[in-house]
Amino acid sequence: MKRRLKIILASVVAFLAAILIFIGNYFYGESVKRGTDVELHREDETVNASTSVEEQSLLKEAQAWYKEQTPERLTQTAFDNLILQADYIQNEEETDKAVILVHGFRKEKADMGDYAKFYYDRGFNILMPDSRGHGESEGDYYGYGWHDRLDIIGWINQLIEEYDMKEIVLHGNSAGAAAVLMTSGEVLPEQVKGIIADSGYTSMKDELKHQLKHLYGLPAFPLLEITSGMTKLRAGYFFEEVSAIEQVKNNKLPIFIIHGTADDLVPTWMGEELYEAAGGEKELWLVPDVGHIKAHEIETVEFQKRVDAFLKKL
Repeated sequence: MKRRLKIILASVVAFLAAILIFIGNYFYGESVKRGTDVELHREDETVNASTSVEEQSLLKEAQAWYKEQTPERLTQTAFDNLILQADYIQNEEETDKAVILVHGFRKEKADMGDYAKFYYDRGFNILMPDSRGHGESEGDYYGYGWHDRLDIIGWINQLIEEYDMKEIVLHGNSAGAAAVLMTSGEVLPEQVKGIIADSGYTSMKDELKHQLKHLYGLPAFPLLEITSGMTKLRAGYFFEEVSAIEQVKNNKLPIFIIHGTADDLVPTWMGEELYEAAGGEKELWLVPDVGHIKAHEIETVEFQKRVDAFLKKL
């Protein structure tokens, strides 16, 4: 009888373990594994106000300019031996300033092309990396900014050592914003002067909790804990480690945080909490009635005016 109970108990434990492994692998594939085509929660298109003729003209001009560029290809061997790729546009004017433009989740370096001309016209050289697991860079998982922060430091050092840059600005969108904010908590070279973060999330766990609710109508517990353990096994980090809000507490640089008040993908309260938690000089622009990373597209003139003012203070 005891032997039979032990067999039943062992079978139940094995069954539960198999279910947990299945759940962990499934949600790892949906959220962390590279190449999975998942439709994130869509915002109501009505929240994004129509762009003006002036805004449309500026964007078209910037896009046309970017298409005409022939960037230099840079590579970096990351801390875990991944080969990362970036495009580098050298300014025709002699300058020792550079900006690193960091794209968002399931995007690639070309998606930051709309910003390149703005910085080029202000005397910056432009570095546009493909984040690990994206575009032409190696990696079979998304870092959500955590391992990416070390990659960004690698690009910073490359700009200093190979191009003798004296002033470096970090500008990120969405997951790229979270990545530059996570970078802010590290010890950085004195050449890094400021950080611009558009629509960043407080932490990976907060963002996935939000997405679980919108995509699946599911509670965070125990799904996130299970998937976090699987992510540690397969990608080398727990969800709890990936926290922009903890990193910005150690920041000493000027930070400009931008967030739309109608952002339904990364809720506006995350931008507000990041601002409250951040050390150093900081600014917050909550853009009325604008969705996720839509401020530059919808409020192009005001966006450029505010970023200009921020850059001049660095």
